[in-house]
Amino acid sequence: MKKQSDTKNRIVSAAWSLFYRQGFENTTIDDIVEASCTSKGSFYHYFSSKDGLLNTLSILFDEKYRELEPTLDDSFGPVGKLLYLNHELFYMIENTVSLDLLGRLLSSQLISKSDRSLLDTDRTYFKLLRRIAVEGKDSGVFRKDLSVNDIVKAYAMLERALMYDWCICNGDYSLC
Repeated sequence: MKKQSDTKNRIVSAAWSLFYRQGFENTTIDDIVEASCTSKGSFYHYFSSKDGLLNTLSILFDEKYRELEPTLDDSFGPVGKLLYLNHELFYMIENTVSLDLLGRLLSSQLISKSDRSLLDTDRTYFKLLRRIAVEGKDSGVFRKDLSVNDIVKAYAMLERALMYDWCICNGDYSLC
């Protein structure tokens, strides 16, 4: 199972790196297969097409959150932790994900009936947000009258709104 996960992650990482450097339209499946050191069979095992990779941007986001999690210092407090995570993710987006690709991801989430990866509450992102929300409620920093799920939902919605606005403003300001 780990080998399958590694193969899929290699394909996803290679694809997004190529999308950023060459653009989505200029990247072929052959390019992705070569860069990921996999086969076309492996690619098609996980994805029906190049468009199928759009929903995998959330995988890269979660990889970033897993990388950042051990660097969260308790001295940050819950608000500081959210600001730190937000800044680091948005910095990554600005430097490795084109406006076009982020826009494609956001629009794919609007039209998809099944795979809304950004809303998957089993993602690392939501698990981390829930832990921070619990910490914030327990310490009295966050409102007691809101549930942890309400806090997480509102925060995630605000982050998505910032990404959406950044896209429709053509990156006229720093997302960070």
